[in-house]
Amino acid sequence: MKINEKDIASGILLVLVAVVGAYLNMDHALGSARRMGPGYMPLLVFVILGSIGVLVVLIALFNGPDPMEKWTGVDTKSLIAAVVGGLIAWQIASRFFGEFFTSGYNGMGFGLLVGFLIMCWAEGWRLMGFVCASLCVFALLLEKGGLVLATVGTVVVASMADTQHVKKPLGVAGMTIFLVALCWWIFIKQLDIRVAVWPQF
Repeated sequence: MKINEKDIASGILLVLVAVVGAYLNMDHALGSARRMGPGYMPLLVFVILGSIGVLVVLIALFNGPDPMEKWTGVDTKSLIAAVVGGLIAWQIASRFFGEFFTSGYNGMGFGLLVGFLIMCWAEGWRLMGFVCASLCVFALLLEKGGLVLATVGTVVVASMADTQHVKKPLGVAGMTIFLVALCWWIFIKQLDIRVAVWPQF
């Protein structure tokens, strides 16, 4: 058996995120495929994510070896700073910045956003940090900012993960327009999901 350490670690991380996400999603009504409740789509995503994680672990048992790279001092420091900064941002937002951050998981989402952005300080965490931060931006903007603003924010933040995208703003703009149109057509037009399209501030 030739084990791929990186893929096993990645697969376990995907499964953990899926399990935690599914647990946090239990408060929301599922509904049915025809009339989706607020918890239906997230649960579907977490089931798919967990399945991919299990598949990645199984494949990793036979496609190694690919040893984990050694962490640098900057990698370790940025991860510790991200955890501490995220927890502090979560507590500050929940206590001092109004009802939006005290209702639901918005305060936690803000803390995660801050933590992931701090992680981007280290080159080794840059890709994962910006991609995860973009998901937090989507979650925080969707309710009040609407689908269009949430999608735009997600694409812009995710594009910063690769320095090549920063140098090609027209490509990012084109992808943003395409994804906004696609999300509107699938979720609003076809599935008739009741979510604001434009900002509701």
